[in-house]
Amino acid sequence: MSWEERVKKVVPYVPGDQPKFKDMVKLNTNECPYPPAPGVERMLKEMSYEDFRLYPAPGADDLVESLADYYKVKPSQVFVGVGSDDVIAMAFLTFFSSGEKIFFPDITYSFYPVWAQVYGIPYETKALDKDFHIKASDYTYANGGVIFPNPNAPTGLLEPLSVVEEIIRVNKDSVVIVDEAYIDFADEGSSALPLIDRYENLLVVRTFSKSRAMAGMRIGYAIGNERLIKYLNDVKFSVNSYTMNRPSLLLGVEAVKDDAYFKETLSKIRATRERMKQELVQIGFSFPDAQSNFIFATHRSLPASEIYGALKEKHIFVRYFNTPGIDNYLRITVGTEDEADILIDALKEILKERNSL
Repeated sequence: MSWEERVKKVVPYVPGDQPKFKDMVKLNTNECPYPPAPGVERMLKEMSYEDFRLYPAPGADDLVESLADYYKVKPSQVFVGVGSDDVIAMAFLTFFSSGEKIFFPDITYSFYPVWAQVYGIPYETKALDKDFHIKASDYTYANGGVIFPNPNAPTGLLEPLSVVEEIIRVNKDSVVIVDEAYIDFADEGSSALPLIDRYENLLVVRTFSKSRAMAGMRIGYAIGNERLIKYLNDVKFSVNSYTMNRPSLLLGVEAVKDDAYFKETLSKIRATRERMKQELVQIGFSFPDAQSNFIFATHRSLPASEIYGALKEKHIFVRYFNTPGIDNYLRITVGTEDEADILIDALKEILKERNSL
């Protein structure tokens, strides 16, 4: 057997394009259109570059304590990692090791099957209903764990907390991971965080990449009961004890401190989202009710692939998934008001040219 035959081969996750045109409108990777909190900039200027010769705190103590204080939990209930992708990958490695199939939706974050393949975890996808909603009854069978985003990606749909709780309740012998990357853009009271003291099998995962405008710093975290977090840290320290770099830890604390700025940013994005919904409907688009910082839209007459290509020619980038079941949808990130204007004007021009408006 050759060395190459011994290599693990997987189909990797494909992230959104990162184009570099100066005049582009980038609405394809769900980044925040506004800068991080002002305190982040101040700390960036105050950091001592000489300290970069030193290892960061392996327990990320200051950041953990800031998050614990913000969410009114114990520091021992918080785990941090290099973006929520790192946190979820660690959770797969830690909690999905029974050899039984894990469950997640068939239309969801496309990294889930990649991690399952990399770690040799069997899995079974559960079909969403015709309106793209999760069916809680599909998750009542024996399994090795459950994971789903809420709001879901790429649909942007939010499941009611009652549905989320039902899935957690019926799976008391498995760890249920609720991926809340987009929850800050959803209606108040929709997070599963209040359930963590009631269900010891629940792990809630979040990120700084979307609502806190720090995708470039790679900060993610999980909140759950103390035993879950201990097991996560045990695996983390067995793989790499210094996962978070010093700038991320310092700047992450500053991002958490400024709650007023955080809420102001969320308010602006929600307002632009609702305006975009109205204008997209007027030019023939329909979509699930987005509770995220993106809209998952399809046009009544023009194929999504054609719209995607035409926008790309104008240096306006949205996300297109050439995947059965969603191959006639575009995932459009909510940008600034000016970016929304440019997008809507471009769509009107494209549709008029093709006589679809």
